[in-house]
Amino acid sequence: MTLLLNILWFILGGFFSGLGWLLATVLMALSIIGIPFVRSCFNLAMFSFWPFGRDVISRKELTGRDDLGTGTLGLVGNIIWFVLCGWWLAVWHITAAVALGITIIGIPFALQHLKLAVASLLPVGKTVVDYDTIDRARGNATGPGPAPGAPAQLPPARTGNA
Repeated sequence: MTLLLNILWFILGGFFSGLGWLLATVLMALSIIGIPFVRSCFNLAMFSFWPFGRDVISRKELTGRDDLGTGTLGLVGNIIWFVLCGWWLAVWHITAAVALGITIIGIPFALQHLKLAVASLLPVGKTVVDYDTIDRARGNATGPGPAPGAPAQLPPARTGNA
């Protein structure tokens, strides 16, 4: 189902949405002040092409550790990003969400645009991962294995002569 929704998304406007993110990536790469944003912008461009089944999560929440993008420098980076590119990408996604939300069949696509609008406002310190990875990071794992950061299960103590 996710593949079908992503294909429909791509055909019905996701291509243009991704192109907007790629344009922002190129603009950031051409400016000296925007170079630190190129990787985040490119990751979100790829997310914008295929958003179903994935979401944006803080790297601190995912790994349990701070890095340059999740601390004070990340806040400064998000402010610079918002001024340079964030607001116009958010306006585009909100406009598209309203247009798609008017139709009943467009509601799932409108929700994806709203998700992308939020991601476009403050992308520094964030990463794009699938829903299963987010569940494991938040301790809601339903699959095999412990969630990251969970205490390790020790094997039972051996008894007898060995």
